[in-house]
Amino acid sequence: MTNFSYGPINEIKTDSETVHAFRVTGHIDDDASEALAKYMNAVFDRSEKVNMLLDLTGFTGSDWDSMLDGDVITSRFRALSHVSRYAVIGAPEKASKMINLMDKIIPVEAKAFEATQHEQAWEFVGARPVPEVA
Repeated sequence: MTNFSYGPINEIKTDSETVHAFRVTGHIDDDASEALAKYMNAVFDRSEKVNMLLDLTGFTGSDWDSMLDGDVITSRFRALSHVSRYAVIGAPEKASKMINLMDKIIPVEAKAFEATQHEQAWEFVGARPVPEVA
């Protein structure tokens, strides 16, 4: 399967088939959010459990309505039963606090990492990025 890429969201190839990692560089609009949701719904269709890593160190914001799409809502609910560990690198402060709070409430181990904590985030999800071959 090819890596996911849509607008500012690009999948990072990993050394584990059960870890899906993404880098966001720029602004996420509703189309990008929907495309990622559809991709992850397909992953959930064929996988019992996965870990996810989201690198937001290049993130500049998102459209408020990007969370209201039906596929996005579906993927968020499905993630509760299909994602074991969820790491976010470089989340804005409010989002980071929410992620760490949600870790105590939802059945997913969720953790926010500072922009300088890439190694710890990758260790948390149990994978390494695979360098791109030019």
